[in-house]
Amino acid sequence: MEAGILLRSVTPANLIRRRSTAHRRPTMASLSPQGGYRGPKPNTEWVADWVSKNDDLVRSLPIYVGGISILAVLFNRTVSGISPVADTSSSQSRADLLALGLSVTSILNGLVWLSIRPKYISVVNPDGVECQRMPNRLPDSVISELLWVWESLSDVTCCRSLVVVYDGIFILQIGFAEKNANGGEAVVVDVENLMQGSLYCGAVRSGSQSYLANLSLYPGKSELPFLPSNTQAVILQPLGDKGLAIVGGDTIRGFTTSDQV
Repeated sequence: MEAGILLRSVTPANLIRRRSTAHRRPTMASLSPQGGYRGPKPNTEWVADWVSKNDDLVRSLPIYVGGISILAVLFNRTVSGISPVADTSSSQSRADLLALGLSVTSILNGLVWLSIRPKYISVVNPDGVECQRMPNRLPDSVISELLWVWESLSDVTCCRSLVVVYDGIFILQIGFAEKNANGGEAVVVDVENLMQGSLYCGAVRSGSQSYLANLSLYPGKSELPFLPSNTQAVILQPLGDKGLAIVGGDTIRGFTTSDQV
C-alpha cells in the first residue's frame, strides 16, 4: 500500500529502541545504615566544567600571562643593573629577547581566542502560519496514518513543517507554512513547479535522502516557497521513485543521524 511506503520512509527510527542487556555487568549498590549511597559514583570532569563556566577568563588568560611576563623581564633588568639597551653579546639580553618574544606571542594568542568564538545554535520560532491540508478523497485510514507520522516527527525531532507529494499529487501539508501576502493564509504547494525544481529532481533521481543542514546556505531554498522563510534545516526524503517528503526544522543541524534513518 502506498501509505505504508510513505510511513516507512518518513518515520524516524529512534522512536522506540530496545537496549540489549545480555552482556551488561551487574552493578552492586546499597544504602549505608546512615542512609548514604554506597556504590559506583559518576565521574566528574571538574576541569572541563570549570573551563565551560569561566569561558571569558580562560580566553583572556594568555593575555594576562604575556603581560605579566613582559613586566617581569623589565623588572629583572631594572633590579639586576643590566643596561636597558639589548646587547647581543650578553647571554642575559638574548634570554630576555626570547622571553619578550614568547610573551608577545602569548598576548596575540589571547587576542585570537577572544576574537574567535563558537556560534551558539538556538531554536527559532517559525515565521508563518499553522495549517493542515489534505485532499478530501484520501481514505480515513491513510489520513490517520499521516497524522500519526506528523505527531511522531514533531514530538521527537525538530520538525515543524511537513509536505508530502506522491505520484504528482499533493498529499499533505501540515505544520507551519509561509504566510500568503494577500490573505494571510498559508501558501499553497505548487506541485508542478516543485517537481520541476532541481531539489525535487535530484532527490528522486538519486533515490537517497538529502539533508540540507543549513537551508539559508543553499540557493535551492527558493524552490520551497511554501516553507516558513526562517526554516533552518530541511530533509528531502524520496518515497520510492514517485514521491517526496519534505521535512522542515527549526534548528540548524537539528536533525540527528538517527532522525535521518
